[in-house]
Amino acid sequence: MKRRLFAVSIALAASIGLSACGGSTSSLPSALSFGERHGSGSSPIQHVVIVVQENRSFDNLFALFPGANGAKRGKMRVKSGSGYVDKWETLKKHSLFLSTDIGHCHSAFETDYDNGKMDGFNQVARGVCGSHAKPIGTLAYQFVKETDIQPYWDIAQQWVLSDAMFQTQGSGSFTAHQDLIRGGTTIQSSPVESLVDNPTLMPWGCDAPSKTTTYLIDANGNVTPNGPFPCSNKFPNYASGGYKTLADLMDAKGVNWKYYSPCFIASPGPSCSNDCKTCGGALLNAFDVIYPVRYGPEWGTNVSMPETNIFTDVDNGTLPNVSWVIPEDDANDHPGSRTDTKGPSWVASVVNAIGQSQYWNSTAIIVLWDDWGGFYDNAKPPFQDSWGGLGFRVPMLVISPYAKAGSSSQGGYISHTQYEFGSILKYIEDNWNLGRLNTTDSRAAHSIGDVFNYAQSPRQFNSIPSEFDAKYFQARAGKPQRGDPE
Repeated sequence: MKRRLFAVSIALAASIGLSACGGSTSSLPSALSFGERHGSGSSPIQHVVIVVQENRSFDNLFALFPGANGAKRGKMRVKSGSGYVDKWETLKKHSLFLSTDIGHCHSAFETDYDNGKMDGFNQVARGVCGSHAKPIGTLAYQFVKETDIQPYWDIAQQWVLSDAMFQTQGSGSFTAHQDLIRGGTTIQSSPVESLVDNPTLMPWGCDAPSKTTTYLIDANGNVTPNGPFPCSNKFPNYASGGYKTLADLMDAKGVNWKYYSPCFIASPGPSCSNDCKTCGGALLNAFDVIYPVRYGPEWGTNVSMPETNIFTDVDNGTLPNVSWVIPEDDANDHPGSRTDTKGPSWVASVVNAIGQSQYWNSTAIIVLWDDWGGFYDNAKPPFQDSWGGLGFRVPMLVISPYAKAGSSSQGGYISHTQYEFGSILKYIEDNWNLGRLNTTDSRAAHSIGDVFNYAQSPRQFNSIPSEFDAKYFQARAGKPQRGDPE
């Protein structure tokens, strides 16, 4: 039996505009307008796979990529006498491994952004947001050497690299993962308030300790820790059909989906290595926040653990129409305490598994990073709304036989079109004619559909070389994971 849908129908949701995110059309930036509500639903793409990596700005991974809007230096606000001045800091080459996290909660975003000056990245604290007094300094001004992330560059050189994908909100991974399943985190309309930052205790979701609260940001940009428990049935607009996700639209139209997630050690119940289906969501499972999923039949089925189940589904011919893929700790690119840097191999293994399968000619693979991780980026977000968005740029790669071919020797195409996370949802909604969630999918975010050319003959897939392959990750499957501390 499918999970129950919220109380109102899709038609009613459409009629009340932004009720899905608790607001109205006026809660969106005035410079933006609504796009079309329905797409044609006709395309050769029958499968969309969204691979979600962690905490890297565009410049941190692709600053020197030919033809992209990258930077070799960045502005840094430094003390001079009794005041501050800006100086230019050359971005230093660094390994993918970094021994410290960098603060990237909303206050860190505001410091980095500095009212549009984009010069405060050096002043944010080391470690989890607010956990250390010492600022990160020049460590925020770096880019990862190409040899450490060669699979990412190999993908970009052959397929699509977006240099204008912006986070929905200047905040950390909790809200970013919510944005990737629903396009926004607004939980009530009067007054308008949205989730921001991370819940006060871990894990992040319905499995959190009973006294856990969330942080809210209001229409004036004020952030307070007095939000509801991080489970959607506790949100003010839940009873009226609020806080829908893309899964609701897909369930209503018979479009199948899965959310491939590791088994997190922060979860209650039996050891995740023995019984993943009983695991809670811990830190990076977005659907742990969605009450009817967490406590319904889709938990352990549509929410599929461990994340390596995607390889099994590809091999068995059971890949769903839409899927999200969340990596294990050592493969998520998160700076901090990780001793391994297997993210590029992980991404290559997922891309190769699909590229070498029966699914190649009908699939679009989207790889992106959930937030900027505190690293410098040169691109000022194109607008600011009252709820912390847009955030900074993150990289996005698109791999598909129908990806536009560029002018590079290997066919890579660089998209300079402005996108946000809602642009991905918009493409999926249009591809299956799902209607709209009426969050950021409905404002004038361009769909990522413009990176495809359906009229071209399907392009051939070439395997992406990497140090580790799918078998390596499958051998590690089910080991309890820690997740993202911020």
